[in-house]
Amino acid sequence: MSANLFSLDGKTAVITGASGFLGRTFVRALLTNGARIVALGRSARLQREAKEWEREFGDDKVAYFQIDMYDIEAFSRVLDEIAHSEKTIDVLINNAHELGPGTGFNVPEGSLDNATMDTWMRNLTGGVYWAALTTQKIGMRMKQQHSGSVINISTMYALVAPRPQLYAGTEFINPPGYSASKAALLSFTRYVASFWGPHGIRANALLPGPFSNTEDDSGANTVDQNSPFLERLRACTCLGRIGKPHELVGALLFLASDASSYMTGQALVVDGGWTAV
Repeated sequence: MSANLFSLDGKTAVITGASGFLGRTFVRALLTNGARIVALGRSARLQREAKEWEREFGDDKVAYFQIDMYDIEAFSRVLDEIAHSEKTIDVLINNAHELGPGTGFNVPEGSLDNATMDTWMRNLTGGVYWAALTTQKIGMRMKQQHSGSVINISTMYALVAPRPQLYAGTEFINPPGYSASKAALLSFTRYVASFWGPHGIRANALLPGPFSNTEDDSGANTVDQNSPFLERLRACTCLGRIGKPHELVGALLFLASDASSYMTGQALVVDGGWTAV
């Protein structure tokens, strides 16, 4: 039994933000461990990635929907289509969150002093409401099945505040709306665990630490690997380095599989020891 504890054979997983920095790694890990994937994303990159997944794992293993999730009506229709068309839905991974100027990253409008209503609302929409809507729609199917695992991708900044000294003298800004929305997502995780536990549904959150995306869509580095900012990030971890996306895979598979069958309402932190000291 223990040999197959992390297997996802015969299971279907729905994941948002599938073509993003972490999402691409998550999808490949789920496919490699036997899952069928229903991938959602905003970027045109989703189609390119999906074609690669289909070639490697088979057309029957991948379905994908390119959708602007800010168009709530269209997003809701796609979720309804997925909920009604899939034979089973075993895993839901709420991974999508816009990380860019629109949500206040690395622009003056993202700072605590200058944060705008728009940057706050885009964080709360992408950080909380997308996950709430997806959980509502897909979770109804899980309730009918009396089983399912909901995994919300939060951040260590749901537990601790960003350190101002990290950003001093750099162009980087981590907006307050991001931390607030991810903390709300963690609270939402516990709410789902509490109310839907009797229906056989588990809900847990995965909290990554410093997994900075230093590459653009072409794979080219966009941040100097020896920059003071990255050096400061490394120094804040017990392990003295930034995490690599594949280092989240073990925790993700644990939460998605029967290996965590008696775990719900929890926050699993993978941060190189950032929050330990």
